[in-house]
Order: sequence, then structure tokens, then C-alpha cells
Amino acid sequence: MGFSILVADDEQGIVDFVKLYLEKDGYQVFTAADGEAAWHCLQQEQIDLAILDIMMPKLDGYQLIKKIRTEKNIPIIFLTAKDTSADKVLGLGVGADDYVTKPFDPLELVARVEAQLRRFYSLGAQEIAEPETLALHDLTLDLNQCLLYKGSEPVALTSIEFKILRLLMGTPGRVFTKKQIYEAAWEDIYIVDDNNIMVYISRLREKLGDREGASYIQTIRGLGYKLVP
Repeated sequence: MGFSILVADDEQGIVDFVKLYLEKDGYQVFTAADGEAAWHCLQQEQIDLAILDIMMPKLDGYQLIKKIRTEKNIPIIFLTAKDTSADKVLGLGVGADDYVTKPFDPLELVARVEAQLRRFYSLGAQEIAEPETLALHDLTLDLNQCLLYKGSEPVALTSIEFKILRLLMGTPGRVFTKKQIYEAAWEDIYIVDDNNIMVYISRLREKLGDREGASYIQTIRGLGYKLVP
């Protein structure tokens, strides 16, 4: 098949078990016993898909997936004993494409690997080009230079303000929760209600001003914020 897969787990029995089934289906398999070794492998080898445990030494799965997402666009499957609904929501929220809980059926795992590879490579998901700018009303956000223009006038933004605006302008009209905004802008796990979001939304509103007598950013009470389409 020509695909290379990384399996990272501190349980050697799990690694050997998964490797056996993947190699049986023709995949080249690399293994790692901790997060740092997995990251080193990703830097050194051409990996097409990663299967990661969450509870690993040195660098856990959450930390590792954040590092991966800053540099690589590959499908990632969490394989973990953390099996609550909250765990699954968190795992998918930090960037996993699929989530499999232990104990698991190895044939199902292989089927999920095949589905992710087919979706990502055969259907060309990895080739979708990121836009260079986002535009809405009289606002233009240059994603390469991290600059905002209102009409032809530049508007200075902090890095957090830029990330929030990039999220909102990416899907005008969609309501984003505080959790989604926090994790996109601060690139960290949202645990408690953080007033920082309200502060930054207020600053953005001041910098953007009004359009037709109303703010560009609308508060949806009890839900979050959206950019008026």
C-alpha cells in the first residue's frame, strides 16, 4: 500500500499487537514508547498516519498532537483507555481525526486506519489549499502577513486578536463557543470560564468599530460569539 504509520504507546504489548495487524495488511510501521520518541520519529521519517496513546511519558498525547498540528497535516487516531464522553470530546477537540478506546478490536482499528487514509489521501483532503486572505464586508485579513485592513486602512492586532478574528472570519455567521475560541486563540485546553475572552472580544470591537450602527461581532447570549455575515 505504500503508507507509513507511527504507533506510539508506552504499553509494548499494545504496540506489538497493533504493528502485527498493520504489517499484515501491508503497512510500514514505526513505533515509539513515549511522546518524545514519537515526535523524533515524525521529524525523521515520512509518516502518513499516526496512532497515539494519550497517557504517555515525557510528552502526553495532547501535547504531542498540538506539536504535530503546528507542522504537519496528517490523519491522527487516538488509541487510549480514556473512554468517557468528555475524554472523546477533548481528544477530537485538540485535533484527533478519530478516537478508539481500549480494549479494542484490531480489525476495527485497521478498518479505521484504511478509512482515514482513503479520506485523506485518495479524496485529496490534504491538498485543500489554505486561503491567503479572508474578506468580509470591508474587512480583509491577510493570513500570510497576519495583518488586518478595514477598507485600505491597516488595523494593528495582537497575536490573540488575530487568531480570534481568523476563526470568526473563517465561517461568518457560525456561533463559536468560548471553549472553541479559547482553544483556537490560546492553543491550550479550555477548563474554566475565562474572562480573557470577553476582554479580547471587547478590544476587537473597539478596533473594528461599527458597521451600519452595529458591531461586527455579535454576542449570542448563552452560546458565544459570531461575525455578522
